[in-house]
Amino acid sequence: MSPARLITGAFALAVIVGTLLLLLPISRAPGTPPDVMVAAFTTVSAVCVTGLTTVDTATYWTGFGQVVILALIQVGGLGVMALATLLTLAVRGRLGLRTTLVAQADTHSTSLGDVRVVLGRMVILMLSIETVVAIGLTLRFRAAYDDDWGSALWHGIFHAGSAFNNAGFALFSTNLMGMVTDIWIIGPICLAIVLGGLGFPVLRELWHRWRSPRRWSLHTTLTVWGTVALLVLGIALFWIVEGLPGGTLDGLSPGGQAVGALGGGVFPRTAGFNSVDYGQVRDETEAITTGLMFIGGGSAGTAGGIKITTFLILFAVIAAEIRGQSDVTIGRRRVGTDVQRQALTVALLAVGLVAVATVITLAVTSLPVFDVIFEVVSAFATVGLSTGITPDLPVAAQLVLMALMFIGRVGSITVASALALNTRTRRYRYPEERPIVG
Repeated sequence: MSPARLITGAFALAVIVGTLLLLLPISRAPGTPPDVMVAAFTTVSAVCVTGLTTVDTATYWTGFGQVVILALIQVGGLGVMALATLLTLAVRGRLGLRTTLVAQADTHSTSLGDVRVVLGRMVILMLSIETVVAIGLTLRFRAAYDDDWGSALWHGIFHAGSAFNNAGFALFSTNLMGMVTDIWIIGPICLAIVLGGLGFPVLRELWHRWRSPRRWSLHTTLTVWGTVALLVLGIALFWIVEGLPGGTLDGLSPGGQAVGALGGGVFPRTAGFNSVDYGQVRDETEAITTGLMFIGGGSAGTAGGIKITTFLILFAVIAAEIRGQSDVTIGRRRVGTDVQRQALTVALLAVGLVAVATVITLAVTSLPVFDVIFEVVSAFATVGLSTGITPDLPVAAQLVLMALMFIGRVGSITVASALALNTRTRRYRYPEERPIVG
């Protein structure tokens, strides 16, 4: 069985197990009847680290159900195959070739020999960042929002895990809207989101070479500076548009608007938290947010979307074509034609998938096109932001979103690995001919 099929099967198994656990009476609030669609939708959203929900996470699920959701988020963030590899190591103390290849595809390791090391460091890094963020959030929740340390600690742990894994699940009925101006909550959550969205290879390289940007690999260079540019652009545009009279930031102090804009610029990077009501934002903000969600975060991390590197490589291809250059170069590095084709394939497949899902959703609902596109892109990019229409969607439309979340999370891995492993060299070439383009 190919690594892509194993990865898909492992994620599917996690969805089945999670759904069964959430169907248990202990997972739901007393008096709440079992609902397979609610349990399945929530599980897919958690495993695919999306954050879209059809029920209120804070009131529908019990403490046990919330623990299950957090566990599913952690599994989805780390990668089911990476977790399975760790279990194999613990039981056998060694890796088979097939398991190693699967783990390599899921963790984007550079060689077969460093899979064990990469997996171990992934877990340590994830837990370390989540612990630090959880401590900060716990102290703030206890000081400003919770009456006891137990509740504050659980809120801190849950939101730290949800943030680093770019999941967007929150234990408050209005998500983070009641904390829109609280930098001690929004700040740590945004930091965890950015770190998780950079990807494990980038974080590892930055740890060793943070003092020498000139020695960064092209992947790290694109991811870091692309992230910085999109964050600055997103925060600035959100502040400008929503700070206008009638906007969601109107009426807040300059400092409060700054914190609100920070969340508005960071959360669309596939995190899914919201500190403002996206059902009330301006059309310009909705369009900008849709674009940011579609691009997503870094590869081999917890973010979704087509990924920053894919977007920037395509941008470089367009720039080279406009200039009439035969080679696509970024900095002092040339990008190979195989990488260009992979980027183009990923982007066009994403566009086609979003288009088809949008048409299907429109066919079974009577909702505005713009809202449907926003929801569809949010599902595909595993973001979780919503204009509030998801709970009211018919079952058919919810199934479409579930499929998008699954494909958006698993598909990005399987397609990338399939493209990388499917490289073949022909021993012959056909005559060249140039069709008319444009």
